[in-house]
Amino acid sequence: MGRWEPNTRERLARAALELFGERGYEQTTVAEIARRAGLTERTYFRHYADKREVLFGGSDVLRKVFATAVAEAPASDAPIDVVAAGLEAVAAVFPGRETARQRQSVVGSHPELQERELIKLATLSAAVTEALHARGVADPTAALAAEAGIAVFKIGYERWIAPAEHRELADLLHASLTELKAVTAGSR
Repeated sequence: MGRWEPNTRERLARAALELFGERGYEQTTVAEIARRAGLTERTYFRHYADKREVLFGGSDVLRKVFATAVAEAPASDAPIDVVAAGLEAVAAVFPGRETARQRQSVVGSHPELQERELIKLATLSAAVTEALHARGVADPTAALAAEAGIAVFKIGYERWIAPAEHRELADLLHASLTELKAVTAGSR
């Protein structure tokens, strides 16, 4: 096995998705993932805490990108528009649709992974709420805007990975946000 090659995390994630697709999540071991990536099990654990985390490795990047975009949005923007800027930034860094579909297939078929996904989304919501607080947005507005943004993200993402869908993630997130705004405007 080579000592060092670039893109170690990505190679491990790709190997894991391949093996999960071929053998199933439960039947795949960390050692097999590392071997498929041409690495050692020790290297795997330098990058991921456990087998589940290989499916959630981009969560920190997602959180940072979202929070940074919220922080950098124009000061005059309404909280929901600030969240929209975060959604747009997130869409720009997302992996390819086919990779997302493979990942979601694994996550969607295992309750423990679904739970982990919900925890990661709650963590993302908390980061967005905190970024809104830093902009001077008080609660409950900050929490409501952040949670609405996560709901828009979930709906847009689910639409994006649907088999017949061809639109870009950014377009679907924008459409979902527009639909949310229409729902809230129509409820008055």
